[in-house]
Amino acid sequence: MGPRATVRAVNALLKYRGREVTTADAAFIRQLIAASPLATRRALSQQLCAAWNWVQANGAPRDMVCRGLLLALHRAGHIQLPPHHHLPPNPLARRAKPAPTVIDTTPLSCGLRALQPLTFQQVRRTPAEPLFNSLIEQYHYLGYTQRMPFRYDVSS
Repeated sequence: MGPRATVRAVNALLKYRGREVTTADAAFIRQLIAASPLATRRALSQQLCAAWNWVQANGAPRDMVCRGLLLALHRAGHIQLPPHHHLPPNPLARRAKPAPTVIDTTPLSCGLRALQPLTFQQVRRTPAEPLFNSLIEQYHYLGYTQRMPFRYDVSS
């Protein structure tokens, strides 16, 4: 078997988290910035997510990924982002632990087959996320950390 090659778009400026950004994309972003000169970086990110329909599986905008993309384009000199309005304090240093949740912890005395069908639902940025965070804090051996990219509720 010979060597493998991938073909990239000729006008791709960079690839960020699986998305290739072309010169046309960068031009669109520059127009977006020019149309909203007083917008914050967050607001620009939200506008770009809406324009590109860039959403997560649960329908929430990919806002943080988009902000990272904008910063990468800015650092590479392809766009000029507006200056920071303020630098927020580090929330990880003072993050409060999730409140404990009281649930029935009676052990199940049946096989998995009796619980079918199982449903898997992403809970990130949904009303079920605080419950998930609390249960992870109480029952997972490492406790709760914010850096859990995949948060799913499994129920029957």
